[in-house]
Amino acid sequence: MLENHEEGSGVLYLCATPIGNLEDITLRVLNTLKTVDLIAAEDTRHSIKLLNHYDIHTPMTSYHEYNKFDKARELVRQLQDGKNIALITDAGTPAISDPGEELVRQCHAAGVPVTSLPGPSACITALTLSGLPARRFCFEAFLPAEKKERRRILDELKNETRTIILYEAPHHLTATLADLKEALGGGRAMTLCRELTKKYEEAWQTTVDGAIARYEDEEPRGECVLILEGRSEASLREEQARTWDVMTVEEHVALYEAQGLDRKEAMRRAARDRGVSRRDIYRILTESGQGA
Repeated sequence: MLENHEEGSGVLYLCATPIGNLEDITLRVLNTLKTVDLIAAEDTRHSIKLLNHYDIHTPMTSYHEYNKFDKARELVRQLQDGKNIALITDAGTPAISDPGEELVRQCHAAGVPVTSLPGPSACITALTLSGLPARRFCFEAFLPAEKKERRRILDELKNETRTIILYEAPHHLTATLADLKEALGGGRAMTLCRELTKKYEEAWQTTVDGAIARYEDEEPRGECVLILEGRSEASLREEQARTWDVMTVEEHVALYEAQGLDRKEAMRRAARDRGVSRRDIYRILTESGQGA
């Protein structure tokens, strides 16, 4: 148990649980689940299978997306009364694309100690399997269902240079692949991971187009993690350079000046964009009668 916390207060333990294979659980998590006063579970009907497997009889209560605000306040009060509580999600690490984020926020606001017990996480498991660059990545979880917000996120991802991680349910997979093709292009490299840690685990290296073609005749099965290659810095520079090609030097400098930069800084940035010296920019402006 966590030591050196505020006297009289209980502790919230974020306990990572298996994402498929029940053996993927730490001894520390098992001991904590056995010794806390209460387990807050996303779906008690689902979590009882894990507890039964390890002969754990700690009382459970439900904590999920639809009661997360009110139930969090109730759990915080119990923690303040000295109860130790473990939070578990259906699979993986609590608070990652999970209502546990709200409970953690309320605990911090109330001064209740929180600690996280490391363990399984679908996004990291899939990333390490993907074969795509893992040093820099962004995690978007599930794309928003609302069309306008979904379009905004996809527009942001269009020029993302880091590896992109998305979650998707099987019955939404084909629609999401179509949206990704429109936003990122069908040739974008990706690894489709499904059934992680289970018997039919798959980490399939393909492209967005390749995944679309596969699921024209095959029904998607299993929760999916999509790992997409980020856009290359070189292609971004080439695209930006084409933008500058259709803009005169005078327009380029004026663009930066309109953003509040002085003439000297505007010239420096225009020179950097175009891959030329500031002297070249100054010469062109002078010849057109717009010298600094």
